[in-house]
Amino acid sequence: MLIFLDTETTGVEPKDRICALGLIYDQINHFELINPGKKIPPSASAIHHITNEMLTDAPAFSSSASYQKLRELNSTENVLVSHNAPFDLAMLEKEGLTWQGRVIDTLKCSKSLMDDLEGYSLQFLRYELRLYRHEREIFEAYNLLITPHHALSDALHTKMVLEYLLDLADSERLIEISKSHVLLTRLPFGKYAKKRIEEIALKDPGYLKWMSDSLMDMDEDLRYSIDYYLRGK
Repeated sequence: MLIFLDTETTGVEPKDRICALGLIYDQINHFELINPGKKIPPSASAIHHITNEMLTDAPAFSSSASYQKLRELNSTENVLVSHNAPFDLAMLEKEGLTWQGRVIDTLKCSKSLMDDLEGYSLQFLRYELRLYRHEREIFEAYNLLITPHHALSDALHTKMVLEYLLDLADSERLIEISKSHVLLTRLPFGKYAKKRIEEIALKDPGYLKWMSDSLMDMDEDLRYSIDYYLRGK
């Protein structure tokens, strides 16, 4: 069974925790606010619009319905689908849940199978892949509102991205991609944005070395790709 997951969090640092979770599986929608045990900073609320006041009566993850559902679904027979799965899985592990099944990361798969795009965020793909043309009827079928950065809405958009990707590769290939590093061909930002990393490594390797050494929060596939081309492999 495919299980589509999205989390909203208090931030992206090691100290941050889940404050909302959305699941879609087997025609079931599940959304729940979670008390993270820490304050949500304005920078995070500005993205997902969850405030500290909204979480006053919310359960801790360990006593939530979300935790119970995920425990029941946590089987090697099930596949968890997420956009930026390593982040969501790491957040779940902080709450004491280690996913046992296979994983499809739609972010990693999108970067691997469509390496010429300008961006790969979920909302970028929503428009780049023209998912918006059919999203209204799909959201109505799930009785959901289209609300970017809401965990349940994003889980359904992740499902739509997966359906697009399945026209490019089968599920087994997507699972394999999700377990591997993706070799990116172009730099996504910086003074050489959209230029081929292989060419930059020949002309200005110092710039790539600086990026690798200075940007601690760099995407793992970008770091892998920079190191790959700097080695001349």
